[in-house]
Amino acid sequence: MLLAHHRALLDELREPTAEDPWRVLVSGCLAGWHCGVDGSDYGLGITLGELLALPTLRALAFCPEQHALGTPRTMPDIHGGDGADVIAGRAKVFDEHGQDLTSKMIEGARAMLAHALEARAELAILTDMSAACGSQVISDGCRLAEARRYQKGVGVATALLLEAGIPVVSQRDFRTLALLRARLEPGYEAPAEARDHHEHPWTLEHLPEPHPRALVSGR
Repeated sequence: MLLAHHRALLDELREPTAEDPWRVLVSGCLAGWHCGVDGSDYGLGITLGELLALPTLRALAFCPEQHALGTPRTMPDIHGGDGADVIAGRAKVFDEHGQDLTSKMIEGARAMLAHALEARAELAILTDMSAACGSQVISDGCRLAEARRYQKGVGVATALLLEAGIPVVSQRDFRTLALLRARLEPGYEAPAEARDHHEHPWTLEHLPEPHPRALVSGR
């Protein structure tokens, strides 16, 4: 069963048409941009291929990390909280060398929000586990540490999007993505076995606490 905020997301979206498609903000790497820290798309460019190709969806690609830090770059991760804590000044973003990237990550997040608002984005599909775009799970400290730690939480850009009322879905939210596709593509049926990231056995086993932020902020 979908969580209440996922049901609200589906219920509130208007009916799309080819003439007036949904305007969907998408992480650059999910759109095939070579904007990852290593200059690749992390192999994610094919993840949403069929969905993004639908005529009833207009993809609005953006990479907040590339905007502020360039590509290639060092690996940013949040220390001491999640993206909402970074915005509030309670947490910092450091790379694997200990360089403070907090101000640059906030700069990139604000640029992504400005891009979304200018294009009147109705929804965002972003790369989970990213310090910028994560919406379900992010690293707790440096992901390159010998024993990587995870936490439920959001990235810096996601925190700003949610604050502005733009709903965010992870590329690992397979159930919600399938139900969204069913709205976009007449005749498509969402697989009954599809699960969202918070429903996956790994997440339930390793991160059992409730997700601290609503998917749709303020709604």
